[in-house]
Amino acid sequence: MSEVKISAEPRTEFGKGGARRTRRAGLVPAVLYGHGEAPQHIALPAREFAAAIRHGGINQIFTIDIAGNSAATLALPKAIQRDPVKDTFEHIDLLIVKRGEKIQVDITVTLTGEAAKNTLIVHESNTVAVVADALRLPSELEASIEGLEAGSHVTAGDVKLPEGVELAVDAETVLAVINAAQSNEAPVEDEAAADAAPAE
Repeated sequence: MSEVKISAEPRTEFGKGGARRTRRAGLVPAVLYGHGEAPQHIALPAREFAAAIRHGGINQIFTIDIAGNSAATLALPKAIQRDPVKDTFEHIDLLIVKRGEKIQVDITVTLTGEAAKNTLIVHESNTVAVVADALRLPSELEASIEGLEAGSHVTAGDVKLPEGVELAVDAETVLAVINAAQSNEAPVEDEAAADAAPAE
């Protein structure tokens, strides 16, 4: 996953009022922390941040250039608060990462292929925790369900992992279950028997 460069401004206003003014200015309140450094309160351009997340997902690595700082900072979104009605970003927690550092993140798992006929796929989890180089995080992972019969399971151990990526959970952790599909058709009554039944 490539890094996305984004500018940031130091944030001096706090509380709900300050956060509202920040958002009205087209920015998102954020806090940058980690590696023993004092938390930095910053504001990110909302449009640029949203575009990066749409393209790279929640594990997008950012190179943050804070106004007034001599060096940029690498960071990963750790927690994102959204407005459920407006679908806008309310606040972002950013975790500082270093080049060459391995970190644990949850990666989306996509199921590929088709299970056997007359089955249903029940997702237990759409993500799996892995450990990988902070600058080489996969955007998504895959696991095949091709031909799986009812009663089968897809586990974390079935996920295809790129080189340098390791599971951070037990390989037997269930991600999906293949169940038998239930028919929605109502049983058809024996019309002949119904006609022969005495009228009440």
